[in-house]
Amino acid sequence: MSGSDYSGSEFSGSDDEYVGPRGGGSSAAAARKIVNATLQQAKKSERKAQAWERRKGESSEEEEYIPTFEEIEDNDVPEQSIQQMEEERKRKRLRKDTKPFQRGIIRHVVLVLDLSEAMLEKDMRPTRFHAMIQYAQEYVREFFEQNPISQMSVLGMHDGLCIRVSELSGNPAEHIAAILGLRTPLNPQDFSKEPKGSPSLQNALELARATLYHTPSHGTREVIIVFGSLLSLDPGDVHQTIRACVRDRVRVSVIGMSARLKICAEIVNKTNAGDESEYVVATDQELLRELLLATTTPPVVRATKSAEEIAPPESAAALMMMGFPSRVIEETPTMCACHGALTTGGYTCSRCSAKVCSLPITCPSCQLTLLLSTHLARSYHHLFPLRNWAEVSWHRAREKGTKSCMSCLTPFPEVPPDGISGEQQTNGHGANGRIHGKVAQKQSNDDEEQKASESSRYECRVCESHFCIDCDMFCHMVLHNCPGCLSKLDTPAEETNGIGDMEMTG
Repeated sequence: MSGSDYSGSEFSGSDDEYVGPRGGGSSAAAARKIVNATLQQAKKSERKAQAWERRKGESSEEEEYIPTFEEIEDNDVPEQSIQQMEEERKRKRLRKDTKPFQRGIIRHVVLVLDLSEAMLEKDMRPTRFHAMIQYAQEYVREFFEQNPISQMSVLGMHDGLCIRVSELSGNPAEHIAAILGLRTPLNPQDFSKEPKGSPSLQNALELARATLYHTPSHGTREVIIVFGSLLSLDPGDVHQTIRACVRDRVRVSVIGMSARLKICAEIVNKTNAGDESEYVVATDQELLRELLLATTTPPVVRATKSAEEIAPPESAAALMMMGFPSRVIEETPTMCACHGALTTGGYTCSRCSAKVCSLPITCPSCQLTLLLSTHLARSYHHLFPLRNWAEVSWHRAREKGTKSCMSCLTPFPEVPPDGISGEQQTNGHGANGRIHGKVAQKQSNDDEEQKASESSRYECRVCESHFCIDCDMFCHMVLHNCPGCLSKLDTPAEETNGIGDMEMTG
């Protein structure tokens, strides 16, 4: 048929644009080629030249000349934008509440890892399983760095069952080796726990509850679940298990890796007195790492109890006996009470004189908590956190005249002249600068969103010293003290508490 000659992919024009004969044969094919060439030429002539196609001086009448990328003069705008994005990323972890709350610094945490077939998905590189193993090891190191007198156990949801990866202990090396053994077994007779089957939330909660059942009442009982599946294969009534967790004061936090599930939200809601903020879904690898590291901060002790959670009388605040042993080195090896191995060095319990290998630990003989004084001091910053530092505007930087970081002496960007600051000069602050005086600093809200400073300076609200972004991160994440406040011995103690921390008022 003659109509079929014009339905091919070679001809893209409409019937009105075709002016040639509609017959078949070679004449029709030649006419179609002519029409196609004419249409393509017209479209090419109508298309406006892109900025990267035009040379200098070749601009159309409708548009002004846009220079090419090579012709853009070197300036600080791209570099400043990249630097600001980097500072935003670094300060993202500082966006937390710094009010002093009563927190349980002695924690008993059970980390539950999903080892089901859903972890074979490749939305995280190389797979969810490998990304989880990597971040779990980093999380264990950070957890014991921030909570040296706490204990942890690792479980795994594998093929409908819940397996025990590591026992409840305070030695991070044991947990890291056990987590690494999930992928590459250290013992040749063991098999790697590659993702298989479906997970079971009920079995995981039951084993975690049994692990935490005999822990002392002065510590917190927490379960952190990394869940990547869309279902849970439970052998019984999971709601009955949830009620048992509430009765035993077990707090459950869930970090999802796929979608938000109703059962996970209900578990978190019931075990956290109606607070569902402990259930977050990680959309990428970086967010998964941040959510895991965010759980290193001890939870706030709730003052009000729900109807389903009644605090036992022994959970009230009371004095706790601790031992601070010294390290001993013996000439002949003796057996330790914790592992039953012959060692020449260790620590002697101050109550029963039993020898243990490492600290902190609970004495296997008399159940006395043994630790070093430095372990107790490192847990202090959770109760009195270092206040967030304020972003410094160009106006404030010009007023203070700082040239370099007070801590590491890194040079700051030069302050622009007064005429360039514009709104900063008239209003007294820029887009990111809010604090200009000591009185204003104390009245500002510590909980406001932490953003990048336009002057790359960050000011302590007490000593008014300026620091760079790297020192800001180091002081808040590792040091937990302000170097400026520590260096100024004449600072009033009632304002800084001696170390620039917030003072507990209640």
